[in-house]
Amino acid sequence: MIVGILYEVYNELGNGYQEKYYQRAISKEFASKQIKFKEQLPIKLRYKGDYLGIYYLDFLVEDKIILEIKNSSKFYPKDIKQVIGYLKATGLELGILACFSKNGLIYKRILKGN
Repeated sequence: MIVGILYEVYNELGNGYQEKYYQRAISKEFASKQIKFKEQLPIKLRYKGDYLGIYYLDFLVEDKIILEIKNSSKFYPKDIKQVIGYLKATGLELGILACFSKNGLIYKRILKGN
């Protein structure tokens, strides 16, 4: 479902746009397909009860999958670490990192343990 929407957006828009435009298109597709989602969801990061800062998830889909989008040509270690940090902060198990690149859509499933 999520990957199909990502391909649909890429096939329509192609590459070269800012992330915010892909995010708007993905939101539109989630809504049209009645998929439950939240976007730019703030997640508070705490350490021993003390507030450290806020993460902003691009998308939380069906209250169980984090979707992070990029407009780069490949996955960078910092992007993968970012999703792993989101998973740890939320207690969720699955994230998807998607890149809208000049070579097509590429995506990676990321599990909390990785």
